[in-house]
Amino acid sequence: MSTILNRRDLDFLLYEWLDVEALTADPRYADHGRETFDAVLDLSERIAEREFAPHNRRSDLEEPTFDGTSVTVIPEVGKALRSFADAGLLSATFPPEVGGTHLPHTVSRACFAWFQAANIATSAYPMLTMGNAALLLRFGSAEQVATYVRPMLEGRYSGTMCLSEPQAGSSLSDVTTRAVRNDDGTYAVTGSKMWISGGDHELTETIVHLVLARVAGAPAGVKGLSLFIVPKHHVGTGQRNNVTLAGLNHKMGYRGTTNAVLAFDGATGHLVGSEGQGLAQMFHMMNEARIGVGAGAVALGYTGYLHALAYARDRHQGRPPAGKDPSAPPVPIVRHPDVRRMLLASKSYVEGGLALVLYAARLVDTGNDLLLDVLTPIVKAWPSQWCLRANDLAVQVHGGYGYTREYPVEQFYRDNRLNPIHEGTDGIQALDLLGRKVLLSSGAGLRALVSAISATAAADPVYGPRLLAAGERLAAVTSTLWASGDPGKALANATTYLDAAGHIVIAWMWLSQLHAAGDKTGAFYDGKRLAARYFFDHELPRVGPWLDLLESGDTLLLDLDDTVL
Repeated sequence: MSTILNRRDLDFLLYEWLDVEALTADPRYADHGRETFDAVLDLSERIAEREFAPHNRRSDLEEPTFDGTSVTVIPEVGKALRSFADAGLLSATFPPEVGGTHLPHTVSRACFAWFQAANIATSAYPMLTMGNAALLLRFGSAEQVATYVRPMLEGRYSGTMCLSEPQAGSSLSDVTTRAVRNDDGTYAVTGSKMWISGGDHELTETIVHLVLARVAGAPAGVKGLSLFIVPKHHVGTGQRNNVTLAGLNHKMGYRGTTNAVLAFDGATGHLVGSEGQGLAQMFHMMNEARIGVGAGAVALGYTGYLHALAYARDRHQGRPPAGKDPSAPPVPIVRHPDVRRMLLASKSYVEGGLALVLYAARLVDTGNDLLLDVLTPIVKAWPSQWCLRANDLAVQVHGGYGYTREYPVEQFYRDNRLNPIHEGTDGIQALDLLGRKVLLSSGAGLRALVSAISATAAADPVYGPRLLAAGERLAAVTSTLWASGDPGKALANATTYLDAAGHIVIAWMWLSQLHAAGDKTGAFYDGKRLAARYFFDHELPRVGPWLDLLESGDTLLLDLDDTVL
């Protein structure tokens, strides 16, 4: 079995559980079928193994450097990105008019998981580029699409998103980058952007920066933000725009992805859509990136689990408690109950997380925006916490070897530790879920989620009652939290709410997979049943105390005197 991803699991999720072949009834996907889906999955696995995985360690050890003029990245990164683009994977989900083939997002997300698991740092470049192109296709003018989207999908240009600033971080209402209208209809953009992934390099002809800035006279707060295309080079002339790399940030993980501090000094910007619509437009890319971060967290956790599983089957150490004869040969450590505990926990996290990510992608394909909106913060944050836990357990399974660089699991952990921060911290996702998503349209999104969970639970006499009770209690606790009308009190324990909602959703994913497995025989299906049992018996019980805390109205975190910390 590959230690990158489990193709058998992907096939089960796509064909036996999510029935992606049924998507071909949609005219957009009518040219596809099982044959084309399998072909692109095979291609993705092959390119990931041959072009992405081999330099994963080198890109970690030899991170990008800046000599004051240009950025140097190891050559394998550019070669891998060219292979990705040449295979048509950048444009696959896009419509034919911009060079795409309308591959369903569900299949594309499964394909991209190979690259994220093989090399999360190199895969970040195309992830950002595809998100940038999708935003411009949605909100850009025909001229902007022709000028920027097509070259990005051909792999000639790459893209970024420039939101955060040194003084503001994730608080976008405090963005100070400004834009002044020029006579020719362009804007002069001035300010500084921080932590910009893919912000500078020589891997493509130019970089298309999407920059949030405030036009002179615009209102304070997020309502005054507009979105601008600010290319690194002026298209047509090739001359440098006034975008300067002020320096590279050096991270604990994702080291092969450049992370830049950018200075815009009157750089020429092109307005996307209308003034004042910047944040609404940027959310299109941000939400796609949040799902992408969750998918990356799953992929890293999954490859860590597979490496740990292979090691546990290979590594002989110790003897069972009932067989302490020192002359007997040591047994594979997978036979020790505590190692089995760690592996089974990891399996439940990563296979549950992968199911969630692909389920969300299918919601994109079917246009179920209501359910997708309420699930997005969970898709981003739950894998970032619990699939990171799988990486932590992979280090533990390796024992003393786990924290050395002899094995890759320590890198997987460092890489994944960035994901609880990427694209809005887990705390921000908690506020988004409890403070916005479950309240939208008078709670329609939460009702849709609980209804979907209840429908799955009702069909199962063994695990269903527990899941049904948890889902109904989540809805009741949500009403209790907001009954006072005090946002501070309601949101005081938002992260606990996110934990509870996430675990309930993953239990739902496991029960749904269990139904798809049915009474099919074989080790693969037995593994699914075992992981589902583990999650319901060992993980879902965590939800009760979390909901107890929320229901109690505890305000410790709201009321404490921070001078005593």
